[in-house]
Amino acid sequence: MKNKHKLLIVDDEPNNLKLLRQILKDEYQLMFSTDGLKAIEAAHTHKPDLILLDIMMPGMSGYEVSAALKASPETMHIPIIFVTAMGEQEDEAKGFDMGAVDYILKPFSGAIVQRRVKTHLSLVQVDALEQLVKSSITMLGEAGHYNDSDTGVHIWRMAVYSGALARASGWSEERIRLLELAATMHDTGKIGIPDGILKAPRKLTDEEWVTMKKHSQIGHDILKKGDNPVFAMAAEIALGHHEKWDGSGYPQGLKGGEIPESARIVAIADVFDALTMERPYKEAWTIEQALEVIERDSGSHFDPRFVNLFFEILPEVKQIKTRWGDESGL
Repeated sequence: MKNKHKLLIVDDEPNNLKLLRQILKDEYQLMFSTDGLKAIEAAHTHKPDLILLDIMMPGMSGYEVSAALKASPETMHIPIIFVTAMGEQEDEAKGFDMGAVDYILKPFSGAIVQRRVKTHLSLVQVDALEQLVKSSITMLGEAGHYNDSDTGVHIWRMAVYSGALARASGWSEERIRLLELAATMHDTGKIGIPDGILKAPRKLTDEEWVTMKKHSQIGHDILKKGDNPVFAMAAEIALGHHEKWDGSGYPQGLKGGEIPESARIVAIADVFDALTMERPYKEAWTIEQALEVIERDSGSHFDPRFVNLFFEILPEVKQIKTRWGDESGL
């Protein structure tokens, strides 16, 4: 019983409740209510996974019950399927406006009831999984900066810069979305670097730099274990975002086109954002100063094509910087 989805069925007609019970009892844990007020109370108490709600009831109508449930943070995410004998278009439109996800018309077809319920429960599971993935990505991205001086704003702002640059390069919207999520995890490997190095208010010693450079490999090794395209791209970025166009970067010394495009894009976005925000060891640079460095290092550190595109979308870059906040106060 514990593993079964919970359904709340609301109808003032006992015969309808009995029929729905016969259709659904073998697959679901069922709860019943014969009026609107009791249905609202049951929804708050038992948190059903889905509600089958009659529209025409004495007292509170199904529309009113739905409105009350959608107005409460505790129950607003529970999908509601209206059960009704009405089939007019305006009634259906009103139901969807009130928060319903579907309609089932009386008299019931057992096969239709089972299919509609199963479909919407599956959609709930997909949505919950997507939210779990997004939460995991956020935690991994911020974990990499937990002992660092960077703020959470940095990883998301830098990711939006990356998306804008990828769009200018002709990437599809699907790949851009992957990149924006993956880019937030570029420094996940910093979780394995001592905070004495990450927070040092000075330039690092040669020995400390050897340790710091390990974060690319550490991040890759963590992220490559994720069985998802986002994590695959994130692992690629973590490993490659400190590589340089002329082959002088780390950890593999890749050169030119050997460096994945995702990492080449993030390299520019990351450096631009890092230069224009305050760090313990430096003041925030102006946008103009940061652009001078990026232009100077085109062809050595950065892919010249992406540098040119970055300058072409500079108005958009400035808008992103303003929209996401500017810790430097400039």
